[in-house]
Amino acid sequence: MARIRDLVVDCRHPASLARFRAAALDEYAAAPYDAQELERLRALGMHGSEEDPVVLVEGPAALPNLFFQQVPEPKAGKNRLHVDLTGADGELERLLWLGASVVARFPEWVVLADPEGNEFCLMDG
Repeated sequence: MARIRDLVVDCRHPASLARFRAAALDEYAAAPYDAQELERLRALGMHGSEEDPVVLVEGPAALPNLFFQQVPEPKAGKNRLHVDLTGADGELERLLWLGASVVARFPEWVVLADPEGNEFCLMDG
């Protein structure tokens, strides 16, 4: 039987989108860069983590990690898969402050977009 290990998101700028998702999700954090990883990036002609083409956001043990990978093409159309979130009172305002935008409002949920336009929903708790 297969299990979800990682969720991978194609994007223009992995570092900034990884920071957004890590801040938006409880118990998720961008993986730290050690000296060896920074040296590997420099060897590839990149000047640090902001240019990393694949950024890991680590989740709690029972949940999948998130990878953000750089792709050359822009997002085209509605996502075929999205994440539903729940949160306490004030969560919508917090997500908007982090950089999300409202796409649509419904009685029991709000469709949001992250800074690169990837849709996700905030459901009533």
